[in-house]
Amino acid sequence: MIIVTGAAGFIGSQLIHKLNQENFNYIIAVDKFDNEKKNKNLEGLKIQQKVDRDDFMSWLDVNHEEVEFFFHIGAKTDTTLFDVELLERLNTNYTKEVWKRCVKYQIPLVYASSAATYGLGEYGYDDDESNIDKLKPLNPYGQSKQDFDVWALDQDEKPFFWAGLKFFNVYGPNENHKGRMASVIWHAFNQISDTGGMRLFRSHNPEYKDGEQQRDFVYVKDVLDVCIWLMHHRKDSGIYNLGSGKARTFLDLTKAVFKAMDKEENISFIDTPEDIRDKYQYFTEANMDKLKSIGYGKKFYELEDGVEDYVKGYLLLK
Repeated sequence: MIIVTGAAGFIGSQLIHKLNQENFNYIIAVDKFDNEKKNKNLEGLKIQQKVDRDDFMSWLDVNHEEVEFFFHIGAKTDTTLFDVELLERLNTNYTKEVWKRCVKYQIPLVYASSAATYGLGEYGYDDDESNIDKLKPLNPYGQSKQDFDVWALDQDEKPFFWAGLKFFNVYGPNENHKGRMASVIWHAFNQISDTGGMRLFRSHNPEYKDGEQQRDFVYVKDVLDVCIWLMHHRKDSGIYNLGSGKARTFLDLTKAVFKAMDKEENISFIDTPEDIRDKYQYFTEANMDKLKSIGYGKKFYELEDGVEDYVKGYLLLK
């Protein structure tokens, strides 16, 4: 039995699909299941049981002996949300309860952290655990993830295997429900389809030209490969970056979408919304040396290849 929280969401649903492909079909899917748009992500997947997020801890107390592995992907992921209490409850404290049960019942755990914990990158984007408590996230979402990472590292009792994955800018199928929080690839595809052009955020930092803000974009298929590899690896516990390892500009990304759609480039710029302007990351790039050092050797998608696969293999087929 494998547990996946956030099961109806973007990464969670794709992880279940990947597990099914690997012939793991005894899946316990945990989520709220109150969003029909998200629930469509689960259509056709092999799932043994769906468990409501609020009922899950008591369910696990009864069924823990059957659990082989735990992927805790579920979280409130809106970086513009400022309800600190909600984020603390759903992200930090809920994950603490997951952790405590994985310790008690000896269940190996992979959980989702976030590159949002790095803030402006004052200490770089290195997953050295000795520096994690120094990080300064720019928003309450990032802080909720940071608070748990710091708490986990401070625990005397840990699951016999655990890994926290700092997801960078993940893109790929099943993000339709995310709206404003969906990847720029998804937004570009829809804008280009509707208007023939794409509007990017103007730079408000003199060190970066318009469209040359850089992020580490990582294809969800690479994220899934790492998750499955860790499930089999089950040693070298710790917190790991999970990005492509290469920062690319939003212009690079947008041009790749135009090319994949076989459309002529038409890019313009708009002001970054004021509510996120002072919390905007102009550069992120995962240092992937730590994951590679424990034996992960699969090559990550280049941005252009990932965009082409996503656009041609999924978005254009909708």
